[in-house]
Amino acid sequence: QDHLEAITNLTGITPMITVTRGANMVVQQMVAANSVQIIALPWVNELTKSAAASILVKDGAYRLRSNNPVTVYQYNPIKATTTNDASVLLPVNTWTGNYLVASWDFWPSFNYPGFYAVVARADGTKVTITPSATGNKVRAGGGVAADGTGVVMLDDGDVLEVVNSAADLTGTIITADKPVQVFGGHECTNVPLNVTACDHLEESMFPIETLAKEYLVVPPVQVPNDQLEKAQMVRVIASEANTTLVFDPDQPVNKNLAKAGDFVQIPTTTAKFLVTADKKIMVAQYMVGQDGGFGTSDPAMLLAVNPLQWRKSYLVHAPVSWIANYVDLMAKTGTAVSVDGVNAGGWKVIGNTGYSYTHVKLSNNGNGNHSIVGDAAVGVGVYGVQNYGSYWYPGGLDLDVIPQ
Repeated sequence: QDHLEAITNLTGITPMITVTRGANMVVQQMVAANSVQIIALPWVNELTKSAAASILVKDGAYRLRSNNPVTVYQYNPIKATTTNDASVLLPVNTWTGNYLVASWDFWPSFNYPGFYAVVARADGTKVTITPSATGNKVRAGGGVAADGTGVVMLDDGDVLEVVNSAADLTGTIITADKPVQVFGGHECTNVPLNVTACDHLEESMFPIETLAKEYLVVPPVQVPNDQLEKAQMVRVIASEANTTLVFDPDQPVNKNLAKAGDFVQIPTTTAKFLVTADKKIMVAQYMVGQDGGFGTSDPAMLLAVNPLQWRKSYLVHAPVSWIANYVDLMAKTGTAVSVDGVNAGGWKVIGNTGYSYTHVKLSNNGNGNHSIVGDAAVGVGVYGVQNYGSYWYPGGLDLDVIPQ
């Protein structure tokens, strides 16, 4: 299969999308006003067919250009198979040179690695890698050593893909002297490692400049009984040393992160909570596998969006080939939110945080496009499930620079 890009156009203008790889034209496609266009792009075999070593692939990235602003979601792949995920792509004007990695444990049972990938926008980009306490066991290659360290030069469109040989790449710090984009995830893994079955994980990492000190975390729903909630595992990752966490309601984990890149992991839980910190943090959510007893689906990965980056309107895509698709909505208590013109109900408050959340099932009768509008800012997570498969991505976000 190919991986696919879902291009969302929220305007009344019809832009032209041009996709290239290196000097080669791949496709040109118009996107109708207020609609979503799907574009299929072949996998780059050097990046997807082998994880024997880390690798630098010249012109390994596709470049998507539009003559009008659009939002782009990546499905890998979009068709419902037993290993999928999805991510929102970040426009180049929001890229920076500072990132944390969220990944997952190396899975020794099948020798499947976690990974991160760095994509350059400009020639002569110097990328410096500082492994976390758990990120120092790497399959060397592409200029990255077995201890996870490296200084690598990338040109426009180049991709550095780093895979691990043990432990966990989570918390690794990527710095670059020119803007880059970073993805994190896993080839295929159980969540937790002793609960079948494995699924692909991927997400775009948000620049450290856009991270904040407060995040709301809610679980997805179960399928077929969507009156119940599905368990997840949650990681809170420090961007700076000596970070202190507070949870509301409280969660039974360590509250002090000593070094940048250190993280705490909340084990299998359906808890809803607000996590705040005295320094910027990143929060990653991992859907538990199907044999964990929480309904249909396998692992998928989501980066939580801090409330300062929530928006009032979204247009998202949820492929109708999936058994069931949902959005999770988070907002200040009392916010009115509509999904496809229908007011969302069933809101539940989260402790004493002043926030509420709800789950909304999306119709599979249409073309998979869905509008979400709030009278104040709202956080949106989009996911779909099938038998031993799932995807999960943030519905969108602002990427404003937030002071430390």
